[in-house]
Amino acid sequence: MTAASPVPTTSDSGGAAASSPDLAELLRRSARGDEESFARLYDATSRRVFGLVLRIVRDHAMSEEVTQEVYLDVWRTSARFDAQKGSALSWLMTIAHRAAVDRVRSSESSRRRDDAHASAAQAVAFDETAEAAEASLEAQRVRKALSTLTEAQRSAVELAYLGGYTHTEVAKLLGLPLGTAKTRIRDGLIRLRDTLGVPA
Repeated sequence: MTAASPVPTTSDSGGAAASSPDLAELLRRSARGDEESFARLYDATSRRVFGLVLRIVRDHAMSEEVTQEVYLDVWRTSARFDAQKGSALSWLMTIAHRAAVDRVRSSESSRRRDDAHASAAQAVAFDETAEAAEASLEAQRVRKALSTLTEAQRSAVELAYLGGYTHTEVAKLLGLPLGTAKTRIRDGLIRLRDTLGVPA
């Protein structure tokens, strides 16, 4: 596979008509090693993918890196796309969202390690240690609860509450009717609430 072109800037119109080409067909051709189809897929979707990644990562240079990683992943895994499970754009945006969230978590983890190393020689108050432990346990509970959701529910909930998107934006990103997106978010939240034991 040839290297993908640079991530489009705000003046780049590539990807403005993501709905014009048949993205599912481009994915199928990419899965067969068709580099021209993959390039067309990139041109048609990279603006949206980069926008989603930037909104989560909030760092331009890092967002460019993540976007390139997303398309490398898409190139390697395009054969896994199943049109019966959702639209090509939804599949692509889910990959992008996960990659962006993973990068944020990785960066935060690295920052925490650096902070811990810098303060290793300092005594940590008991209440600070207890607070950090409680926050870590709560984060583990939430991650475990998210894993109980269906793929469709998790994608919608993560976009709405980790990505900060409105219901309307979630529907557009996942290529769904607004009512369907709202239902997935609502059902996902109900399941999370029940799993975490939060009173209604």
